[in-house]
Amino acid sequence: MWEITLRCDLACNHCGSRAGRARPDELSTEECLDLVRQMAELGVKEVTLIGGEAYLREDWTEIAGAVRGAGMQCSITSGGRGMTAERARAAVEAGVQQVSISVDGLEATHDALRGVKGSHASAMRALENLRAAGMPVTANTQIGRKNLTEIPEVFEALVAAGIRAWQVQLTVAMGRAADDPSLLLEPHQVLEVIPMLARLKERGDETGVRLWPGNNIGYFGPFESTLKGAFPRGHMASCGAGRSSLGIEANGDIKGCPSLPTADYVGGNVRDHSLREIWERAPALRFTRDRTTSDLWGYCRTCYYADTCRAGCSWTSHVLFGKPGNNPYCHHRAIELAREGKRERLVRTAPAPGKPFDFGAFEIVLEDWPEAEREAAQKLASAARS
Repeated sequence: MWEITLRCDLACNHCGSRAGRARPDELSTEECLDLVRQMAELGVKEVTLIGGEAYLREDWTEIAGAVRGAGMQCSITSGGRGMTAERARAAVEAGVQQVSISVDGLEATHDALRGVKGSHASAMRALENLRAAGMPVTANTQIGRKNLTEIPEVFEALVAAGIRAWQVQLTVAMGRAADDPSLLLEPHQVLEVIPMLARLKERGDETGVRLWPGNNIGYFGPFESTLKGAFPRGHMASCGAGRSSLGIEANGDIKGCPSLPTADYVGGNVRDHSLREIWERAPALRFTRDRTTSDLWGYCRTCYYADTCRAGCSWTSHVLFGKPGNNPYCHHRAIELAREGKRERLVRTAPAPGKPFDFGAFEIVLEDWPEAEREAAQKLASAARS
């Protein structure tokens, strides 16, 4: 996942990178083309160009063409506000093989989350423009407290728009999302989210749309094989950052995953070291390769699935608690707690400083389910088990 610029034409409330203006030290075209060469030599198979907004960099088609010319797959993830018919044709001509457009709610909710009125209409028009140009289209959606009830309708609208696949993930408390905790689901709400996604997976199978859960959807609850049966293991494994994935910031900083906080996870910069050297030697990229259950803490340390899961998504955990190893957004965990009449919620204890890829601090509150909600929660847990 390669952020080729931090410049963006939206102002999303949940943007982890606080995108808007280009970084002052973004890689030049020549440096980008050299990085493409290094990726190919390292054995990279697929490159997704992201931002900010990738098409706001003037040489985006040259970069995409170089990726394809080096024998790697190339896709783009976009907010779609400026994906005109002309840009759609340019993407096709550059060899881009797929474009994913972000759609995070019905019109009013999407526009509010994305910070620009008319952004929902632009995103849907982008899907039309891309399909008209002959580009295979997919979509991606963040699930949070503001759009949770709209997700089934969003999916149906995307099916009607002709998408081939749909990636979903939970909104994470990084960047601007850390500034507004009301955007975030409470951990116990995964009791609603995961069964809903399992139902939508069945609907996707009916319509020929592949539902692809992001790395913070799961883990190891009763719908794991339903949602992730197409994964290599048939379920979600531990975090793949620095093992199966690589994140590149627009200034050449290298991380194991594009979402991880810069300050804690950059292993080096391609202006100072080769990509191969960073990949093979940087401790900041090796943390999942070397992780054991002794690195886990809290509930995850004692979980039945600890050795397989290793606390799931490092990004989700780190931006909540300042370290990975304990992920409260877990379906298995929520079910086990609900059976005991317990649930978890998050309380922010410190704000984020206001920089790209930053985060605040949260603490977990373990509490009894309110009496009025306990029976419904335990029914959700029991229904999932059956």
